[in-house]
Amino acid sequence: MYGAFLGDIIGSPFEFDRGDKTKDFKLFTKGCEFTDDSVMTVAVAEALMDAGRDADADTIKQALITSMQKWGHKYPNAGYGCRF
Repeated sequence: MYGAFLGDIIGSPFEFDRGDKTKDFKLFTKGCEFTDDSVMTVAVAEALMDAGRDADADTIKQALITSMQKWGHKYPNAGYGCRF
């Protein structure tokens, strides 16, 4: 989870950058922020925990829908794409 969140935040200024790829950049800059990727990572984790270890596919699906809607409404400006 830490890696997913850090990667999302550190990479956020470059998300749609199609320029040169480099490994020489500052990790945290003014433009760094969490995005919809972090929000939905939390939603998926919560859904899996809520559904439980022995949940069937339908239970997991419903838990995902509920959790994604909850977290999506909590952070509506996190950068969801138009097809989300």
